[in-house]
Amino acid sequence: MPTTVSGRPADLPGERPGDRAGVAGSSRATVPRGIGWSAGWISALIVCQAALMVGTGLLITGPARGLWPLTVEDKVDEGLERIRTGPLTELSSVASEAGNTPTVIAVALLSCLGLLLIPKLPMWRQAGFLALAVSLQSLVFLVITVAVDRHRPDVHRLDGSLPTSSYTSGHTGAATALYGGLAVLALSRLRGPWRRSVAGLLFLIPVAVGVARLYRGMHHPTDVVGGLVNGGLSLLIVGRALLPDGFVTAPPVPKFPAPTGPAVADRSERQPGHAAVIFNPTLTDQSDRDALQRVLERHGYDAPAFMETTADDPGGGQSADAVHKGATLVVVCGGDGTLGAAADALAGSEVPLALVPCGTGNLLARNLGLPLSPADALDAALRGTPHRFDLGRIEGDGLAATHFAAMSGAGLDAAMLDRANDGGRTKSVLGWPAYAVAVLRVLRTPRMSLSIRLDDTPALRRTARMVLIGNIGTVQGGMTLLPDARPDDGRLNLLILDPRGLGGWIRAVWTLLRGEATEPSPIAAVAEEEDGRADRGPVEFFTFRRAEITFDTPQLRELDGDPVTRGRRLTAEVRPGALTMLLPDRGN
Repeated sequence: MPTTVSGRPADLPGERPGDRAGVAGSSRATVPRGIGWSAGWISALIVCQAALMVGTGLLITGPARGLWPLTVEDKVDEGLERIRTGPLTELSSVASEAGNTPTVIAVALLSCLGLLLIPKLPMWRQAGFLALAVSLQSLVFLVITVAVDRHRPDVHRLDGSLPTSSYTSGHTGAATALYGGLAVLALSRLRGPWRRSVAGLLFLIPVAVGVARLYRGMHHPTDVVGGLVNGGLSLLIVGRALLPDGFVTAPPVPKFPAPTGPAVADRSERQPGHAAVIFNPTLTDQSDRDALQRVLERHGYDAPAFMETTADDPGGGQSADAVHKGATLVVVCGGDGTLGAAADALAGSEVPLALVPCGTGNLLARNLGLPLSPADALDAALRGTPHRFDLGRIEGDGLAATHFAAMSGAGLDAAMLDRANDGGRTKSVLGWPAYAVAVLRVLRTPRMSLSIRLDDTPALRRTARMVLIGNIGTVQGGMTLLPDARPDDGRLNLLILDPRGLGGWIRAVWTLLRGEATEPSPIAAVAEEEDGRADRGPVEFFTFRRAEITFDTPQLRELDGDPVTRGRRLTAEVRPGALTMLLPDRGN
């Protein structure tokens, strides 16, 4: 049911005020769920983190001290003492200083001030994330040093030390929280090809600090590992609570030029009308909806209707109903599943869609370079212009014909999504890293045998671990699986992944990391197969307008990040320019 943000029912155009008689018209003010949830989340998990680190320390200094590798730690410390030289000692001093308390405080303070003062809009969440991660790491470190008494290595130490336990390395933990936090912010906020290099250098600083502390005789190896874990856990807990999408990775600016497609009204020609906001209530709290309403009203969309998705209707019915009742803008606030359902309902219509990423994956938003903060994303879209984008239309046995905006497939990716979803527990705790955890658990997914017919060419026979059809190419973590995929080129892209053995997996990962697709034509692939000349390698890429995929046995399948029923058939075709989206101007 559409409602205003305050909780009052909102009439869409074409609906009489009396059509919903009997609906309660009042609501009580509530504290935004996000604030209380964040505070509770951080408090509970920091206690668990401290308990874990203290328990590990007591184990190291107690029952496990006679076990390998603890028994060889002294030899490591003595070996590093023997290789000391003047230049190495000087370098270790510089690296160690990066984790020193005054340095950490100064860098953290300057970074937080920069996040608040330099951007046009202060980045309060990001500044809070950094400050809180560093502070809580220090708090846990103090608890550990009180609870765990471990002597420092019996070698000549190059630094003085406070009378604290050797476990954990405070320098390493503080450096991990600070520079690791800056790396996360670099990945999520910077754009351009150098953002990964910047993040990589920042991630290396805690490692350098840890190695320096070992070289200088201040800690045992497990103390340094403990510092890395302590700082990393602080980042994970605070980042998941405070950042708009947990640990997010913004994509590079899209490689393709701003899509033009069929002519669409310029922003100056558009007049604000009535907006409907389709939102997933499990991903969007009251404070988010308040912020979105303020943005809409600022752009002339008064009294927008807010319509909740449900488990039975993830957004398609609400979008169709909004258009039927005269909405001139549909704002979709949710994850890839909500977007896919809304896109299916809006396919072929002239009503523009504004995407507000609020989910875990947010694949299309990442590929388009959209802001991952809901209010920022909506404001940027409303300042932008409409563009036409392709959709994929897919159907199969047990799968009714529908559209997808991002990706669909079968095999490894479907098994990963099925495992990551597991009732929402893993994703709710980890955010998008839940997908990385799920991949490790499903790597042994059995190989599939299948036939593929592309654009009415003869069928290809293949075996595969994964078959992925994409309208876009980049997935979580910034990894590009379909390098040539563009959502406005009138084609879809196909990835066939079939590594064999460790060498095959290494070749596959290398191919994907290079980001270069070599795409044979389907006819050439058939000819090579018939002549026995095919040397396909572990990764194959194709582009097509229509594909018919038939599996020898029923397989797990997925659609825009959501698992769907098992089946033996998928038929996919492109619908060029089927969806109109509001996108930020490239200069914004």
